[in-house]
Amino acid sequence: MNLPAKVIETITWWIDSNIHRRLLIEDIARYSGYSKWHFQRIFLYYKGESIGRYIRGRKLYLAAQDLKNTKERIVDISVKYGFDSQQSFNRLFTRNFKMSPGNYRKKQGTRG
Repeated sequence: MNLPAKVIETITWWIDSNIHRRLLIEDIARYSGYSKWHFQRIFLYYKGESIGRYIRGRKLYLAAQDLKNTKERIVDISVKYGFDSQQSFNRLFTRNFKMSPGNYRKKQGTRG
């Protein structure tokens, strides 16, 4: 595995470990040791998606797990994963899962 691939693997682990924080591309790039622009290019090359899309996807996936496995309020889940508002969370969740967070929870059956 070459150095950029190792860096992306390490950064991906770091992102997943800090997913509840507000993650800015500038901060992640600084952590990687690359410029913001170069980091975004190598992330896209090795992961096949932009850093922003990766982070958003991880947050939505984890939010879906919380909807399925806990009884946390939807607004609390949206705040937990750093969405600007419940409305933006609902819009992105619906776009990604083809149903609202409330309908997803009903369909999955909360086990929490």
